[in-house]
Amino acid sequence: MITIGIVDDHSLIISGLMHMLADLTDYPILFTANNGKQLIAELDRQLPGVLLLDIELPDSNGIELCTAILKKYPELPIITLTNHDEIVYVKKMMRSGAKGYLLKGTDKETLLKAIDTVYEGQQFLDRQIEQAILQQTISGKRTSIAVKLTKRESEILTLIANEFSNQEIADKLFLSVRTVESHRHSLNQKLNIKNSAGLVKEAYLRGLI
Repeated sequence: MITIGIVDDHSLIISGLMHMLADLTDYPILFTANNGKQLIAELDRQLPGVLLLDIELPDSNGIELCTAILKKYPELPIITLTNHDEIVYVKKMMRSGAKGYLLKGTDKETLLKAIDTVYEGQQFLDRQIEQAILQQTISGKRTSIAVKLTKRESEILTLIANEFSNQEIADKLFLSVRTVESHRHSLNQKLNIKNSAGLVKEAYLRGLI
């Protein structure tokens, strides 16, 4: 038997999951929560065998919440259940410690397979996500030769991803702000990106950071 915890701010999603698991005695629902605060309170009382966690909650960022939960309960298997099919979200959630990634609307068979898989300590990705990653990997291999970053560019890109300003990057690397701006321009040119958000996302997708 694997007990289930569900966290989602949409009552229809919770109702749908409860209905899907209603006739399965091996997968009883231990609790449901609508936000991060409720979730933490529930976890302090009882741990489920597997937690289904949405990325977007009214009071929490699912990625940060996942990291915080696993810091306190490192053995808890977490499956991301979301509408976000962008690879950047997949990478962030898996890096934060989630064992699985499913898209909302997944079928019963896939959900149960995901629950069983992560409960056994293995990773599980939605089939659609697997295909997207494969496609991205193939595309990345085609473009990897063209995208070569210098050591300094890689350092700056990592700091940009961690939300450092140009001045903070300059201070940390003992450079002038003008030099940092020059490196950022070079990164934008190499990755064909026009702003910081796009720069970081593209860097994640290409596995550069």
